[in-house]
Amino acid sequence: MEMAGKIACFVLLCMTVVAPHAEALSCGEVQSSMAPCVPYLTGRGPLGGCCGGVKGLLGAAKTPADRKTACTCLKSAASTIKGIDGGKAAGLPSVCGVNIPYKISPSTDCSIFEY
Repeated sequence: MEMAGKIACFVLLCMTVVAPHAEALSCGEVQSSMAPCVPYLTGRGPLGGCCGGVKGLLGAAKTPADRKTACTCLKSAASTIKGIDGGKAAGLPSVCGVNIPYKISPSTDCSIFEY
């Protein structure tokens, strides 16, 4: 019985050390999720797979820090990608049937929202 206890303790220790650590959301992941939206947002294509990317991003942003990162990255993208229709960007969550507490805009202040 003592050996079984030691083995169980060892297995538990291994699971703790080897368990995957949750990684924070990155701007690269936000950009990848939102890439299918660029043609729609710039008036060069249909909505297509955009909403799948939006919903995937919403699902990936699990923590308050992830959601703040997503806000900051979306704000940055809205100001750096040439030709984005601001109205389409701001309306994207509604068009895709998701709720976020801010509008996608270069003027969004991501620090004031509760995540």
